[in-house]
Amino acid sequence: MEIRFPKALGVGSVIGVVAPSSPVAPALEPRLDLVLAALRQRGFVVRQSSCLRASETAPAEVRLEAWNEALHDDAIDAVIPPWGGDLAIELLSGMDFERLSRARPKWILGYSDVSTLLVPLLLRAGWASAHGPNLMDLVPGQDDPVTRAALATLTSDETLTQRSASHFQTAWVDWARRPGALFQLDQPTRVRSLDGGAVHVEGRLIGGCIDTLSTIVGTPYGDVGGFVRAHRDEGVIVFLENCELQPGQLTRALTQMRLAGWLDGVRAVLFGRSSAKQTPSAVFEEIVRGVLGDATFPIVLDADVGHVPPQWTLIEGARATLDVDGSTATITQTR
Repeated sequence: MEIRFPKALGVGSVIGVVAPSSPVAPALEPRLDLVLAALRQRGFVVRQSSCLRASETAPAEVRLEAWNEALHDDAIDAVIPPWGGDLAIELLSGMDFERLSRARPKWILGYSDVSTLLVPLLLRAGWASAHGPNLMDLVPGQDDPVTRAALATLTSDETLTQRSASHFQTAWVDWARRPGALFQLDQPTRVRSLDGGAVHVEGRLIGGCIDTLSTIVGTPYGDVGGFVRAHRDEGVIVFLENCELQPGQLTRALTQMRLAGWLDGVRAVLFGRSSAKQTPSAVFEEIVRGVLGDATFPIVLDADVGHVPPQWTLIEGARATLDVDGSTATITQTR
């Protein structure tokens, strides 16, 4: 299937803010308001869905209606959820991927449970999308180079080069008490390959959160192995990150992906930092060695991907060149 990239956003572009999974609770609305005000200040028009602000997640049919309406509305140029959650998978069977494959693609930005939607949109409709910071991360003043690349990606058609962050965050601030809080980047970043050597690899990007993507393995929405085979000549780089999976759960999920053929023939696998308390970096590396230690492709660990900010903006389906040397990494993406 042809991969289609959305048009760059500009002044006057309409952004639909929809919650396909978790909504924004009242205590966190002040932060949401700061983020939306910043989007408007950049010249965007913001449309909020009816299920965006709520104390509880809306029923699946309500979220599906809002999601589909935003995807198919030609007046909307991008659809950006506030963040992830747990139940985006409920929407997949109600999405008309055949129709979407003929529709104008729109930018979608996010990570975590949002990747449950991004990967099927690439596989089933050919839509490229942006796996990167969630909307709620983009408060005014959050201008570290890695996070700043998120909106830059959506507003430009140019080649995007990102370098690994100098530091990452080890603890989240309570946004209800401090709505405008920025990331607390306090720990030096150390991106590295599993075997300790340098890495230079090219391929198309696909991936997201292990916790949620493992739930679509073996379904009509998760044929990543087929994507790898279809792009064998160009190569494929799979990127993955762990949110909450404990060691046993993570081992099962990665093993399931491998048994399903997700990693057969890939050029490399890029792992983000693990945010699960019982699966810190050392434990994560041990699990990867156990599941993928005999792999012939490069494996990169502790990259700027996922639930431990900041994180790169990775375009699902884009051509990428990944370089890792020592403790730093660079990734360049073209469309």
